[in-house]
Amino acid sequence: MKKKILFAIDSLDVAGAEKSLVTLLTMLDYTKYSVDLMLFAHGKLLEELVPKEVNILRPLDYTKFSELNLKQALIYSVKNFDYKMLTSRINYSLEIRKKQYSNPQKARVYWQCVSNVIEHNPKEYDIAISYAQGVPTFYVAEKVKAKKKLAWVNVSYRLNKEDKEFQQQFYNQYYKIVAVSESAMAVFLETFPVYLDKMEVIYDINNPDLISKMAEIGESYEDQFVGIRILTIGRLAHQKGYDIALEACKKLKEQGINFRWYSLGKGPLKEEITTYIKENNLSENFILLGVKANPYPYIKNADIYVQTSRFEGFGLAIAEARMLNIPVVTTRFDAVYNQMGDEKNGLVVDMNSDAVANGILRIIQDKQLQKRIINYLKVEKKGNVEEIEKFYQLIDQSNTKECMAK
Repeated sequence: MKKKILFAIDSLDVAGAEKSLVTLLTMLDYTKYSVDLMLFAHGKLLEELVPKEVNILRPLDYTKFSELNLKQALIYSVKNFDYKMLTSRINYSLEIRKKQYSNPQKARVYWQCVSNVIEHNPKEYDIAISYAQGVPTFYVAEKVKAKKKLAWVNVSYRLNKEDKEFQQQFYNQYYKIVAVSESAMAVFLETFPVYLDKMEVIYDINNPDLISKMAEIGESYEDQFVGIRILTIGRLAHQKGYDIALEACKKLKEQGINFRWYSLGKGPLKEEITTYIKENNLSENFILLGVKANPYPYIKNADIYVQTSRFEGFGLAIAEARMLNIPVVTTRFDAVYNQMGDEKNGLVVDMNSDAVANGILRIIQDKQLQKRIINYLKVEKKGNVEEIEKFYQLIDQSNTKECMAK
């Protein structure tokens, strides 16, 4: 009999954890596993890449309700004589406006406001996996029945006392907690040292054959630009260090470099970034391309990949650039040395615009360094499909400790 597995993640928008999950799903042996997928937002770009064997569960009632405009939500509530979801939605909306919340804080406030109207999953699973922090972790812990529950930690973040205490009640219900790198595990254990014996490390799975094939299909740059193409992939958010990238871009322009710096991503800082670009006359130098379901032709046709992140659990886009033999310039975030060798497959620089700009200049101007890095990239180990064996070992362990949500 097939093992029943549930994965839960916020959505399948284009980001590192989401791409990692889709890659994992494409590699699973569906003769052994029956897989359900719970999403808290539907219709995102990567959904079309989910294997047909995966059953994407219908949206939660509250997910559908939250997509209604306020007038529609009020009509729905009056028609059904049920105001619980409307009250939860208003409470969350009012609370989130009170101050600037971090992502972990937003997830806590969301769950505190709406968990009472989130229905339980009616099935019972052998394995239930929260593949992201926050709401998926709370949902699997509280709303799912499973013999074993596994939580993925795919970003390095630190929690204040209130969020630590809130999240601990959910992590207590997990059999194992999986970090995507040793550094992500170390940061997590700074907050939750009590979980040392529960921790495992399984890297985000990268399949170089799949990425190489996808790099040959689909759209790429269409501007006919002749010069140095620089690419950054990442959500337009503080974590990704776009302020550092923009300042570095300005410095490169001041030095007369013939380049364009492209960004693939969307996020809350789009307006701020757009304003900076206009005010600093960088419209021909820093190009926002939005999100692309298939970013690999853009990576393949770039000259340099740049990551200006402040923190990452692993840095999946860097791994993808490496698999396509593109030199990398990256800031020195927590997990960077899990895959980067400074002066080997790229340059690891300090977390400021001067260091980033100088790193890019070195790659452009030092042809011997550029050649040495590309030659190294061509022969270094690509991908880590063997990580799937760690995943199988974890879910097939004989210990079937019960961790049923109450």
